[in-house]
Amino acid sequence: MKQKLLCIGIIIAGFAGLSCSENDLSAESYEPESRQAGSLLIIGGGSRPDVMLNQIIDETDLENEENYAIVLTMSGFNPDTSGYYGERQFRELGVENIRSYDFERRNAFTEQAADSLENAALIYITGGSQSRFMEAVGDVPEIAGSIENAYQNGAMIAGTSAGAAIMSRIMITGDQANYPEYTSTFYHLEKDNMITAEGLGLIEGVIVDQHFVERARNNRLLTAVMEYPDHVGIGISESTAILVKGNEAEVVGNSQVLVYRNLSGDSITENSKLGARNIRLDIYLPGESFTVH
Repeated sequence: MKQKLLCIGIIIAGFAGLSCSENDLSAESYEPESRQAGSLLIIGGGSRPDVMLNQIIDETDLENEENYAIVLTMSGFNPDTSGYYGERQFRELGVENIRSYDFERRNAFTEQAADSLENAALIYITGGSQSRFMEAVGDVPEIAGSIENAYQNGAMIAGTSAGAAIMSRIMITGDQANYPEYTSTFYHLEKDNMITAEGLGLIEGVIVDQHFVERARNNRLLTAVMEYPDHVGIGISESTAILVKGNEAEVVGNSQVLVYRNLSGDSITENSKLGARNIRLDIYLPGESFTVH
């Protein structure tokens, strides 16, 4: 069961230059220096405290008018609402060089769009449905390539809730094979029950879960590290994030991050029930750091 990125006028100008408005995002005016790969800010959902948002702004230097942010809303149930709130949280802290886009529901993914996405200082992915986001990427695979290029150019890729789940290669969809009615947590530890799909793979060897403490998702992530024992399971609480640079992750925000490691590298199955030995749990608090792998 596991598997399976204004005029046209005005829309294009918003990506390609400043011809429509002095506040439009401009790929042409921003020529990044040669940089190392960027960072990931993986948020467990809920509200984003100012300490987190200010760290994003500082890390991406959004106070510099040559840098800009793009909000991607393909996860959202309503792209206009997701875009409004995604932008507003930054605008309230003085960031004006930010725009939201929804490929392909609302905006065509043009060559100019790809160029602007690849040169953004920040790409912020909203919550909603991780499967919906990856369906959009499946329809237009170039979106994923542009996000990866932005990351390699030094951008921060941030995502909350569904936007967090898509960061890993193995993505928890939230659905169960044996229990079709959706529940926010798992009530069983069963083999071949958890349905996964392919995420963006910006962070390898890790499986991310979100709203973790608040929705008691221990069983879900335990299932993940038993089904994929070579992966680290990272459960992120609401209003909390991990800032990942290379192999190091720092906890940012208000609450805990739980990290599960299947040190045995194996699992046991009997009558479809999963078991394992030597699964280690570490619980990290804001300001603490840990190695991802």
